Amino acid sequence: MAVSDPARLPSVFVEAFNAKDLGAIDRLFEPEAVRVLQPGVVVTGDGRRRATSSFLALGVPIEISLRHTYVYDDTALLIGDFVIDGTKPDGEHIHIEGTATDVARRGADGLWRYIIDNPPGVEVGGE
Repeated sequence: MAVSDPARLPSVFVEAFNAKDLGAIDRLFEPEAVRVLQPGVVVTGDGRRRATSSFLALGVPIEISLRHTYVYDDTALLIGDFVIDGTKPDGEHIHIEGTATDVARRGADGLWRYIIDNPPGVEVGGE
């Protein structure tokens, strides 16, 4: 899905995530976008795709509530609360939540894509 408004990125991400569509999620990111797994641990490319795939494998939907979108020229900062809460296919309950701080950029085609995916947000330490 093409995103021409950066404030729509989280809702389009939610649609793709809850549909378990890794390809659609990947198209919301620039090819070399980075994902922060925990403070100080960053992956890109295939590592980012593997991290996303592992979250999809949980089999639990995500909800994102966008707090703020700040745009300057072709760059946007997105701050939003997310929750992954439910029962995995193996019957185990899972609950993950946080406030993400993500950065997106408008490409030459006019579409917005994530360049930094930072689910830990302002968290200061790893788990």
